[in-house]
Amino acid sequence: MLTTLVILLLLHFVVAAFVMGKSMAQNGFLFRVTNLFALGVGLCLVLAWGYWSTSKSNANTLFEINFLRLCVVSLIGFMSFVLLRYSIHYLDGDKLRGRYFRSLLITLLCVTVVVLSNHLILFWVSWVGISLSLHRLLVFYPNRPRAALAAHKKFILARLAESALLGAFICIYLTTGSLQVNEILEFYSTYTGAITALDQTAAILLAVVALIKCAQLPVHGWLMQVVESPTPVSALLHAGIINLGGFLVMLFGALVLRVEAAKWLLLIVAGITTLLAALIMTTRISLKVRLAWSTSAQMGLMLVECALGLYELALLHLLAHSAYKAHAFLNASQWVHEDLTRRMSKQVEPPFWQWFGALGVAMGLVYGAASSIGYQGPVSIWALMIGALTVWLALRFEAQVLRSYWKILGIALVLLVVYSVQKWLLHFMVALPDELRTQAFSASDVWLLTIVITLAIVNYLLYYRAHLPLVQKLSRLLYAGLYLDEWMTRLTILLWPVQLPRTKKQKYLAKHHYTPNLEELK
Repeated sequence: MLTTLVILLLLHFVVAAFVMGKSMAQNGFLFRVTNLFALGVGLCLVLAWGYWSTSKSNANTLFEINFLRLCVVSLIGFMSFVLLRYSIHYLDGDKLRGRYFRSLLITLLCVTVVVLSNHLILFWVSWVGISLSLHRLLVFYPNRPRAALAAHKKFILARLAESALLGAFICIYLTTGSLQVNEILEFYSTYTGAITALDQTAAILLAVVALIKCAQLPVHGWLMQVVESPTPVSALLHAGIINLGGFLVMLFGALVLRVEAAKWLLLIVAGITTLLAALIMTTRISLKVRLAWSTSAQMGLMLVECALGLYELALLHLLAHSAYKAHAFLNASQWVHEDLTRRMSKQVEPPFWQWFGALGVAMGLVYGAASSIGYQGPVSIWALMIGALTVWLALRFEAQVLRSYWKILGIALVLLVVYSVQKWLLHFMVALPDELRTQAFSASDVWLLTIVITLAIVNYLLYYRAHLPLVQKLSRLLYAGLYLDEWMTRLTILLWPVQLPRTKKQKYLAKHHYTPNLEELK
């Protein structure tokens, strides 16, 4: 029964790929039918999981359904429906839209198989299929040099990540003797012996794959440059595919979190990426590039949450970020008006009493929320909530009417209640052994706490002390992205040269054999 439902879901993407490759005018009815069919299959999957969650037989040789997989595949189904509807109008009249829709649906098909796969070979083959079909979408406009260079860098990094993933799976198979993901996870969940060299190698390789997939520094540059691809492709990439790194760590967390080297690799690289990408984002003018830097920072924070053992928070982060980022890219045209309005409005620095008052209120609200759900774990993640809430309150504590203060506090309280309830519920759904969860004020908790405090201080200086010479130097350095992508681009071209397409001006000059004279060169 499980295999039948999954095959029906995958069959929808195959049928839709055939339909969308034809004329929209002739197959609009079939397109609607296939999407209703997908919703029906999705409902069947939900009902099936509700039945199998009460028994032990919720997996077979090829596929598995549990709460984590169901959440992610439901997100994929919702995103695919939105992206397909948006793309019909976005590419109306484009001669290559048939190729676009086929590549898009093949990508969604491969992502779905990865999320539901219970077999290492099927998982790896589908993972490779994602990057190959995505590459065709990234070079949908092949005459753009920046898009071609970004796709080339992504192509190389994808091959590196796939090789590392294959190596990790080989190590896992040699240790466990099984290719079934559920059997592997059960083995590591109940394993009490010493961690072998093969286990350590597999965990480190999985961490490397997640860091590459989530575009962490210094292999982040391609993510900022592929915004020249069609807007729906950017939405698909930032709202779906890039989250697979976090999904991989959550899926194999029973192994990754038992290896200190793998855990600290995630904490250090993803933590530094979170700090730097969040600061670099504030220096960007292009809205899409700013969103891309935001994605890199958010993915870094999600990986840090995974390394801390906060899987319920990482899953909540994955779902919320996907919905937000898809809306942000598909609604990018409205951001121009909103950004101009914000820049033209009067920017007033809150006085110190507002900052300290907001900090006190935020600390009190967060402490009450953490106590009400009986939270026990790292405090750094709540410190991040305190920082965000402090900024939000300080910028609004200028009202002179008592009723306005109560309204602001009410909104903050509602946000905290919703956040705490979701975190509390997901904690029971995404079970994780207590020994794998980071304790309060441990080394990893202090590391993230240091990052949060540094981010708050530097962000304040960039916004309200930009006139200081040292801050201006830092701002210029951040605007250059610390020159990390430039070095990676040079290394990429050195290892694997690429022939970039020529611009119209270059083609014209080459066609007419034009050579500029000395005066023009001056």
